[in-house]
Amino acid sequence: MSPRWKAECKVALMTIMTKFTTPTIDSSFYDPTVLAPNSAHTQDIVPVYQIKGISKLFKLCLPKVQCFCDSLTSPPSERQFNALLMSVVKPALPSSPENKTEKIPKIYTKTGDKGFSSTYTGERRPKDNLVFEALGTTDELTSALGLAKEFCLDANLQCIAELEKIQCMLQDIGSNIATPISSARESHKVHTAFNEEPIRELEQWIDKYTDQLPPLTSFILPSKASASLHVARAVCRRAERVTFKLLQTREADPNIGKYLNRLSDFLFTLARYAAKSEGRSETIYIRTYP
Repeated sequence: MSPRWKAECKVALMTIMTKFTTPTIDSSFYDPTVLAPNSAHTQDIVPVYQIKGISKLFKLCLPKVQCFCDSLTSPPSERQFNALLMSVVKPALPSSPENKTEKIPKIYTKTGDKGFSSTYTGERRPKDNLVFEALGTTDELTSALGLAKEFCLDANLQCIAELEKIQCMLQDIGSNIATPISSARESHKVHTAFNEEPIRELEQWIDKYTDQLPPLTSFILPSKASASLHVARAVCRRAERVTFKLLQTREADPNIGKYLNRLSDFLFTLARYAAKSEGRSETIYIRTYP
């Protein structure tokens, strides 16, 4: 027959586990500041296996409690009991929003320290590969559009929705560029496909803003919000040139090249619209020397 101290230790351990793993049970008799077995743990306690609503997780841990307690050869000290408690209870504790610490990924991965980066297909290529050159340039274009959008907001121009949608489309373009056709599976191609609908939408926007502008008869020099849009247009032209090299190798969707071509036209038109809306007359290029 097991000694009384072993039974008390077992009951105390299971009672504390009940407190932590079954929140629906009334455990007001348990003093959370005391972990060593004492009368508060064992006095008038209903056997733990008879308590209704006890969690399945707790039931799974009962054999481990039995094993630990049965292995004891003498009454445990407070330190031993605490260690025993944590070895059994801690693994059984359910994760909760209060206790769970969200792991924040580090911005640096060190995977590109040797001059190689990964495509969406998992292929490793040198950082100066056309894929990453095109990705970097479209990323630069997205940032340039973000800056232009702020100038347009300051000028209260009605083109913010279009600029934000374009920024989203550039993310889709980046996904397609990062998926070289030569190493892409069919699932990759389906996930990153780029169709012609965004191209047609850009053409509609170009027509809408062109109808609000006087005919263009000469080169113009940009300023303020208009200038920021022209900066984005210039970056867009560069993105188109880089992407064209990629398209020549058939590593990306041809619709990407078409979209970037229309986008530069749209940004040119929008820059003229911005100048007009701000009440600024377009500065005409004049040749300085004959």
